Amino acid sequence: MRCLLIAICILSGLVGCATVDVTKTSKGFDAPTKPNDVEIFQTRPDRPFTELGSIATTEWAPSDTAKLHNALREKAAPLGANAVIIVSSGMAPTGSWGTMQMWSNAVAIRFK
Repeated sequence: MRCLLIAICILSGLVGCATVDVTKTSKGFDAPTKPNDVEIFQTRPDRPFTELGSIATTEWAPSDTAKLHNALREKAAPLGANAVIIVSSGMAPTGSWGTMQMWSNAVAIRFK
């Protein structure tokens, strides 16, 4: 029983809690959109758009790319975003175990 408790504590330390921070950069109010309708872009789209806010997210497991994208959608939708442009992303080491975690910086946008 004691070994099980120790193992659970170690695994809890290895599994970080992902964070997502949003900063609204636009003036005014746009009607919220549905998260499922928010597109994810790796490059700037050709269509004209307005920037609504920046989104920074960290501490994602390398296998959680889909969860990271869904978190971006969930945070962008209340701003009225139609899309999110990922402007930078990468992997960073964490802790003394040599594990890696994903991070991403993005911009929430609304097409004109």
